[in-house]
Amino acid sequence: MKRHQNIALIIAVIVLALIPLFTVQRPAPGPDGKKVEIFAGADGEAEELIKKIVPDYKPWFEPFFEPASGEIESLLFALQAALGAGFIGYYLGSSATRSKLQKEQNNTRC
Repeated sequence: MKRHQNIALIIAVIVLALIPLFTVQRPAPGPDGKKVEIFAGADGEAEELIKKIVPDYKPWFEPFFEPASGEIESLLFALQAALGAGFIGYYLGSSATRSKLQKEQNNTRC
């Protein structure tokens, strides 16, 4: 029963993380026609600077998915960081527990 609850909770978290990707509308372009971003990152600024230095520069590839806004992009980045931290924490916790149990098992055999 508990396993099914855990799976249901994981699915619920994933669904809640994906809902904003499809429900948030893109912001309207600014007066100069450029996309308005509240949380613009360094990538966009670097791209603009490169285009000023080398006007005929073409990127090597285009993104296959572009979030509706910078906030959603930040959400995805934070989600990625949280998942990575969760996996690392799980690994460290299970390794510590495994070694502790092995030490206890070795001490009881003596």
